[in-house]
Amino acid sequence: MTSLPGDSDSTGSAPRPDAGERQHIVCARCGTSADGPQPTWTCSVENGARHYFCDNCARTNLRAIEGRLDSAWW
Repeated sequence: MTSLPGDSDSTGSAPRPDAGERQHIVCARCGTSADGPQPTWTCSVENGARHYFCDNCARTNLRAIEGRLDSAWW
């Protein structure tokens, strides 16, 4: 058991507010846009906010991503 009863971990995952909607996303690095998350894009959560990176930006900054550096350090 990794959390106490009643903690947020015991209730399962929270429903996403955008689960039924198709969202338009933009690469946080270069500005490339796409309709909805793409399978080759990378999603990073930094300071509680989601940041999406296109496959080109993700590939260019792969070592920084694997090192878990915030995108401000790239």
